[in-house]
Amino acid sequence: MVKLTREEGEGPQITGFAGTGFKVRDVVFPNGIILTQTEAHDWSPPPIAALTASDFTVADGVDALASHPLPEFLLLGTGDALVQPPARFRREIEALGIGIEAMDSRAAARTLAVLRAEERWIVAALYPLG
Repeated sequence: MVKLTREEGEGPQITGFAGTGFKVRDVVFPNGIILTQTEAHDWSPPPIAALTASDFTVADGVDALASHPLPEFLLLGTGDALVQPPARFRREIEALGIGIEAMDSRAAARTLAVLRAEERWIVAALYPLG
């Protein structure tokens, strides 16, 4: 398990791509990644059609969607192409009081950088590329 914690600035950000995965600083997350306001976590997501809110509890028991304050929204990167998550998943996330924005994972990484610079409180979950 790899976990990076926030040092300073706007929170962890994607600094590059590595194969099907993502880089945060010099650490590669090969399968997928969840970025909270303060930490970056390895993520091995299920198929998008099977996604549930419980899939955002990372290996060390941290629920990425349960920060205080709650995230404004979940930025969901769906891999190489945009795939809309199921309506039941959208309803489940919205019932928590969190919005959801889906886009391909590269676009989500770029959007995350903009949102971090604006000091927005979000969670990003990116499916691997390829």
